[in-house]
Amino acid sequence: MSDLRDAAMQSKAWPFEEARRLLKRYEKAPPEKGYVLFETGYGPSGLPHIGTFGEVARTTMIRRAFEIISDIPTKLICFSDDLDGMRKVPGNVPNPEALQEHLQKPLTSVPDPFEKFQSFGDHNNAMLRRFLDTFGFEYEFISATEFYRSGQFDAILLRAAERYDDVMKVMLKSLREERQQTYSIFLPIHPETGRVMYVPMKHVDAKEGTITFDTEDGTEMTLPVTGGNVKLQWKPDFGARWAALDVDFEMYGKDHSTNTPIYDRICEILGGRKPEHFTYELFLDENGQKISKSSGNGISIDEWLSYASTESLSYFMYQKPKTAKRMHFDVIPKAVDEYHQQLRAYAGQDAAARVNNPVFHIHGHNVPASNMVVPFAMLLNLASVAGAEEKAQLWGFIQRYAPDASAESHPDLDRAVGFALRYYNDFVKPQKVYRAPTDAEREALEALRADLAGYDGPVEDEALQSVVYAVGRDRFDPLRDWFKALYEVLLGASQGPRFGGFIALYGVDETIALIDGALAGELA
Repeated sequence: MSDLRDAAMQSKAWPFEEARRLLKRYEKAPPEKGYVLFETGYGPSGLPHIGTFGEVARTTMIRRAFEIISDIPTKLICFSDDLDGMRKVPGNVPNPEALQEHLQKPLTSVPDPFEKFQSFGDHNNAMLRRFLDTFGFEYEFISATEFYRSGQFDAILLRAAERYDDVMKVMLKSLREERQQTYSIFLPIHPETGRVMYVPMKHVDAKEGTITFDTEDGTEMTLPVTGGNVKLQWKPDFGARWAALDVDFEMYGKDHSTNTPIYDRICEILGGRKPEHFTYELFLDENGQKISKSSGNGISIDEWLSYASTESLSYFMYQKPKTAKRMHFDVIPKAVDEYHQQLRAYAGQDAAARVNNPVFHIHGHNVPASNMVVPFAMLLNLASVAGAEEKAQLWGFIQRYAPDASAESHPDLDRAVGFALRYYNDFVKPQKVYRAPTDAEREALEALRADLAGYDGPVEDEALQSVVYAVGRDRFDPLRDWFKALYEVLLGASQGPRFGGFIALYGVDETIALIDGALAGELA
């Protein structure tokens, strides 16, 4: 363990860099509450999306790194702001018109359009927890509705009333003049309509812990700030939550970064210590647009898991968190194969190298071995040329290539075969476009065919790659044009696997027949 801790203290992997920064927070004395608190927030205005998973996954990676370099206990809270008013009806729910009459009500007071839970907020919270549980995260879930109504937030709300002017001063600096006239950090919830009201305050009574305001119809009303009668606007809520829970670490997307000084200052005004922060870049869809949970663009967690393992998604989330990521289906095969490359490397690494390997941050001390004897991208190409519809078809090729492999001995590979078939039929097959070879490419393909027909060497990746390489070396400059031609003419794709490995898997005779078909114009 000491070797691991020593390596972790020197590691340049971003989770360890963040963990070391967090550890400095308590270099003089451990936390009075007895643990370091990590928090991740969630606005359940729509169905949970993949960015939410990324936030929890990355926070968990930092938490795990912290536990290696420190003996201080840790907790992770997933906080759902489900008392927030529903500002618009999401476009990806059934019977959206039925929700119109519930606009501005807290999400936990809006009926569930899916008719499975007591409220829309409860439905989305359940979806979030199901997703997080799928990945085995260890966390404590807190509902803002419960947090406000149970009295857990009362002390901070009373302090916010007491220090109302100071908190307002911070907020007003960040608002346009027109918005300043009607803004209040408190949002009263109408006791009759149940709607969250955006109204200015006529009076804040710190001694009594009440607010007085006019409702939308001009009726003056006074409510206590405690007991769930009032919620905080979202920016003050951030800082107040940090103060109430004594949060030590929270990460969030770049779109929050300009608000960080506001969150921090409000936390301090309310008697808290601002937490450590980590700002990550946003997730984009294939068109470069920010993924939105209300519009449902990009790729969802369930969609990713239809085509690849949970670990491949965790691997994708580990990579360069401060770089914007395009979340679309084309990234899945690459993530799968890179994840397994790192698994294979991990087995032979020392402690210093292991703590820098992404799979360590995905699995911790229990990094599994990879039994993917065939890369995912190769399975896709195999499915393509074989026209495979069933697992058995691909396993026939795999077992000739790797006789010791079977669905029973290699369950991860068997699952990958199923994923590959689904991915191929949904994404690759509809996009396949074969083309006829040029004269130069035809001559090279004929030469490759002749060399394969006379080949009597080992049916192995590198040996066959040398054959392919030799044919293209003297005919194409740059050489990548040769491989591009192989992919486009034989596989109907713009990119593909190491072709020697493909031949070894698909078979020499089968590849010769494939070339014959292309030369005869049967593919294009």
